[in-house]
Amino acid sequence: MSLRNFVLASLLPHYILPAFPQMCAPGIPPRVRVQGQRAHPHSVERRSGIVNRSIRAGFTLVELLSVLGTIAILLVLIRPAFTYIKGGTDVTSAAYTIKGVLDTARKYAKANNTYTWVGFYEEDVSQPSPNPPSTPTPGVGRLVMSIVASNDRTNLGADPSSSATGTNNWIDPTKLTQVAKLVKIENLHVPLFAMCSSNCTGDTFEVRPVLRFDPSGVGYNASRFGELNAAPPNTAPYDTTNNGLTKFPFQYPVGNPAPTAQYQFRRTLRFSPAGDCRINSTYDARQVIEVGLLQTHGTAVPAPIGGSGTTLIYAGNVAVVQVTGFGGSVKIYRR
Repeated sequence: MSLRNFVLASLLPHYILPAFPQMCAPGIPPRVRVQGQRAHPHSVERRSGIVNRSIRAGFTLVELLSVLGTIAILLVLIRPAFTYIKGGTDVTSAAYTIKGVLDTARKYAKANNTYTWVGFYEEDVSQPSPNPPSTPTPGVGRLVMSIVASNDRTNLGADPSSSATGTNNWIDPTKLTQVAKLVKIENLHVPLFAMCSSNCTGDTFEVRPVLRFDPSGVGYNASRFGELNAAPPNTAPYDTTNNGLTKFPFQYPVGNPAPTAQYQFRRTLRFSPAGDCRINSTYDARQVIEVGLLQTHGTAVPAPIGGSGTTLIYAGNVAVVQVTGFGGSVKIYRR
């Protein structure tokens, strides 16, 4: 035997040696070569049998069923945690999407010295998005947003100084430019949240800045967007003249010649060339304007755990996007 084979044979357990027959001289059992003794005629076979049985050994059926049962129990226990995390991520993503839309509208108005409008519409997520000649189905679960801009840099008559009345003074689509693509966010509802009651100067949902409270049953609803398809006064925006609908709606898409409308936006936010914003083009400028966000499961909206009417309290992951009326800066507040 070479020195190399002798050292290896001395270090390795003897029952491993049958797997390395090249270390031994042909025809001589490994144990005999290592120890220089006469091997029992069946020693190698018995050791080989032990090795082979250990290689063939596996889990029994009972063991496999026990492991599968344990995994199933663990999956049931951790499923709520995964759902909770996913929900928080979806609400956060939606909040940043809406913030991006508002930032885009404000920056476009300032950069191009013009007026822009953001339209809000919530439709039934169980129904497909419309294409002409079909029309959207108002409902819950899909928020649709559109940004348009004035071609001639004027407000196109959509201004508090206008003497127009009613809610069908449509902004001419041939005088508008589409800014960015139509935005659709699924499994999202725009609710009416209860306001902060004390120390309302923080950076989280519970202590976010409070909206302006108006008399005559309007409350906070002239300063926010929520429950877009609900009956007045439990809807926002809301006013006692037009029940929250703008005097100056616009359509999607826009262009010249005027295309067939797929969406009609009757709740809007207008940005001026200075970056200031007004709800429905004509509301008084507000210090803060709010858009509430609540995740849905299709058309199923989580039930509130408290409050009533226009001040509801919801558990779990919620968020709001607030934009200042003067300057138009946008901020997200999360629970």
